[in-house]
Amino acid sequence: MARGGQVGLARVAVVVRAGAAPLWWLGVFAAGIGVLVPGLTGRRIGVTAGAALFVVATAVVAWARRRRYTALAGSAARAGKHDVLQDRGVTVRNWRRGHRWWLALAFLAALGSAFAVPAAGGLLLAGCGAGLWLKSAWIGRREQSQDALLWVRVDWLAGNAGRPAGKAVKGYRSTGIAAGDAAPGGARRKTAALV
Repeated sequence: MARGGQVGLARVAVVVRAGAAPLWWLGVFAAGIGVLVPGLTGRRIGVTAGAALFVVATAVVAWARRRRYTALAGSAARAGKHDVLQDRGVTVRNWRRGHRWWLALAFLAALGSAFAVPAAGGLLLAGCGAGLWLKSAWIGRREQSQDALLWVRVDWLAGNAGRPAGKAVKGYRSTGIAAGDAAPGGARRKTAALV
């Protein structure tokens, strides 16, 4: 978002983390409902298959595109004085608005799959959410070790406010660790207790 030389920046970890909670909770809810349906394979096989899918999905999502993130982080340029840092809440809201139909379809697909393999679709969805949490935590550890937060230009994100390591992203910007309203890893920043 360029206006008068200003560039809008969103936190990389916040964009990654934005989908974790909806995917996790929709997956848990779908798995809970799915357990109530006997399905074609039976509950025991469904839950076992779901557990395996949960582990695989968590690992795949957590490790996907790490080389790209590492390369972009390694060449991050310092943010300029005209760069506008986007609030955490705005970034999360934009991501969730941009993905609301995908989330709804994924939830319905997870519910529908329970009639074949109970709970498996929901656990797969929850695994994707867990993988995003792990990826944002990995980014947070990197930010802490380098003492710099990573930001991406808002206009380089996909139309649904996602893909912080997509082809359109040419590089990251960095700021000091205290910049913005989100802690390393994209979680809400805890305010210091008053003494």
